[in-house]
Formats: sequence, C-alpha cells, structure tokens
Amino acid sequence: MTDKNYEKILKMSFASVYPHYITKAEKKGRTKAEVDEIIFWLTGYDAKALQEILNNKTNFEDFYTNAPKINPNASKITGVICGYRVEDIEDPLMQQIRYLDKLIDELANGKAMEKILRE
Repeated sequence: MTDKNYEKILKMSFASVYPHYITKAEKKGRTKAEVDEIIFWLTGYDAKALQEILNNKTNFEDFYTNAPKINPNASKITGVICGYRVEDIEDPLMQQIRYLDKLIDELANGKAMEKILRE
C-alpha cells in the first residue's frame, strides 16, 4: 500500500464506511445490531460514543487512536482481507482497520457471533 493510499484511509471518515458494513451484513441476513456489537467488542466504544463518532464524522485514525480499549483477543483474528494477512500487517493502526473489515466479512459469511468475537 502506498503512503498516499494509507493517508487516504486514515483520513476517511468512519461514518462514510459504516453504512457499507451494515449493508454488507444485511445483504446476508445479519443485522446492524450485530455490526455494532462487533465494533463495541473490538474497540470498547458503546452506542452513545459510536453515534458521536458518526455525527462528528471522525476519521479512522482518530476512531482507533481514541478507542477506549482494543480488545485483547483481537490478536486472535487471522486470515486474509483485501489481499493482506491481518496477522502479518505491521502497522498497528492499519491492522486494527483490517481487523474490523475481517470481522464484518466473517459476519456476512454466516459465522456465529461467538466465533467472530473469539469467545
């Protein structure tokens, strides 16, 4: 990934991508509530904080940098997303972004929530 693309992703608002997460899940019979549960699990945000992030159009960099607590089990997320093995991504911020992409993919692919949340 080029530096230009990296910067573009970091500065993209979370609110611009969030509806795509929901659409991807709903197309496969999953729910917005499940998408939110995944976000809360990964980042430690709650519903009120997520709504503020969406309203304020917080960018991805700030979304993850200011996350209350990245789940310690996030390191158990493995596999390929966007052509990259998430466990091999060296930049912690990009790895967290791809973790969420991977979890939403798993949701859309019908994986059980307990498995998605690494319980």
